[in-house]
Amino acid sequence: MPINQPSNQIKLTNVSIVRLKKGGKRYEIACYKNKVQEWRNGVEKDLDDVLQISNVFINVSKGEVAKSNDLKKSFGTEDRTKIAREILSKGEVQVGEKEREHDIAAVRREIATLVAEKCVDPATQAPYSVSIIEKAMTEAGYSVRANKNAKSQVSECIKALQSDSTLPIQRAKMRIRVVVPAANIDDLRERLLDGVDKLEHEDKGEEWSGTMLIDPGQFRVISELLNKTVKGKGRVETLTFNTSATTGS
Repeated sequence: MPINQPSNQIKLTNVSIVRLKKGGKRYEIACYKNKVQEWRNGVEKDLDDVLQISNVFINVSKGEVAKSNDLKKSFGTEDRTKIAREILSKGEVQVGEKEREHDIAAVRREIATLVAEKCVDPATQAPYSVSIIEKAMTEAGYSVRANKNAKSQVSECIKALQSDSTLPIQRAKMRIRVVVPAANIDDLRERLLDGVDKLEHEDKGEEWSGTMLIDPGQFRVISELLNKTVKGKGRVETLTFNTSATTGS
């Protein structure tokens, strides 16, 4: 619904209202959508590019501007720019029900896509489609948090599917080849294979090479081990990972 600025009846569209209760009163500012998060993340630094109207309101929708006396009592200042900054930093973004549902659905879909890219059926090592992951999320009763990005919720979602759904699922394994000087392998072998799921093949000549399956999280561990021990004389190569997720059922 368009919001009218009382002074000249300018219609505001694409608006996000940020609200803060202080000193027993409610204060609001009118911001451009998406700019609030950019300001809070430090991406946007110009307040004029965030605010649709450089003022502080009691009710943006009705065009009711906050009185200076009230601002002074609540914030200790009448400086509306300073107050707007505080509201922008500490206030709650008001989101309509339809917009909230849309945001949650979008994050949910993104989480399901990321899970499908990272996980497989343990029996076949084949990836699941995004729609199957979404059904398993529903079965597991997994609740998406719209205020967090999808990537940060993937690990929690995988754990929920493993414990609370009937879908057999595990993280996809990474196949790598590790190459080190043969003279170093006896000292390195135990530590190198400590986090490896399966050593599939190994050869030893002037260099030792091993093909192995690992959890993706072990790639950095192995790389750091080689950097500390053989110092540039060893290498880790990624051979295969899981196939891309599909969107069908």
